[in-house]
Amino acid sequence: MRFAKKDILDIESLEPHEISMILDTAQGMKEISERPVKKVPTLRGKTIVLFFQEPSTRTKLSFDTAAKRLSADSLSLSKSSSSIVKGETLIDTAKNLEAMKPDIIVLRHPSSGAPHLIAKRVNASVINAGDGIHAHPSQALLDMMSVRERKGKIEGLKVSIIGDIAHSRVARSDITGFLKMGAAVSICAPGTMIPKGIERSGCTVSPTMETCIDGADVIMMLRIQKERQGSILFPTEREYATLFGLNKARLKLANKEVIVMHPGPMNRGVEISSEVADADNSIILEQVTNGVALRMALFYLLAGGGRHADAH
Repeated sequence: MRFAKKDILDIESLEPHEISMILDTAQGMKEISERPVKKVPTLRGKTIVLFFQEPSTRTKLSFDTAAKRLSADSLSLSKSSSSIVKGETLIDTAKNLEAMKPDIIVLRHPSSGAPHLIAKRVNASVINAGDGIHAHPSQALLDMMSVRERKGKIEGLKVSIIGDIAHSRVARSDITGFLKMGAAVSICAPGTMIPKGIERSGCTVSPTMETCIDGADVIMMLRIQKERQGSILFPTEREYATLFGLNKARLKLANKEVIVMHPGPMNRGVEISSEVADADNSIILEQVTNGVALRMALFYLLAGGGRHADAH
């Protein structure tokens, strides 16, 4: 079966069989990162542009590492080093990049919908590395990969997502992805951090953290995204930690085999205690490891995996 997508823009546009194909491919890619020489010639001659208009550590390094392990040429462009600071529009910048004939453009942008806009204007494949509060598909895919790897499945699991849901593109993509793959998703946050109508997506909104994590197989903790909040949405960090922080006592309410996740960066002592973040059932660093393999899989499927020439 061939992968028929030109772009990876969100989880909504991926069918469950396409998600499974990406996860299967990523699992195969993971072995490359465990070799003494962590490099294969699969995408030699392909050019990948990393265009990040927002700060990033894990995601940018992960995409860059993924490109290098497949022997692609990766070029990095930030907002401060692009002509956007001189007044050039995003579309004009993208068209100029397109004129250099890249194969894939990885775009992170503060405006929701920016990667979708660019994908319509360029022939290169576009991967959304996070747009505003809208979507972060590669993070959701690596999260699903990490859960499937540890649990052997996604279908039938209870996944609890706790924290700043309203401002989290990771939460939106994770909710969509886990529901598509057959998990039950429960969310919890202060009322000011829950988007109106989120229940329509199919997730359950829990009134307290205790009810949210009761019997959970997977707990995903989210950072408070102060940089996206127009006003302060909770009294103090101490109060937030008391009501919505994951600690050892609360963790006992979940299934005995529960796994704990966090997309990073963590605020230790706020949304998650250090004893939980560093415990054996925490797979936070496994998520980072799997992120490289997952992004290698995306590059391979889009640029080297035999995508249909007429796919859009």
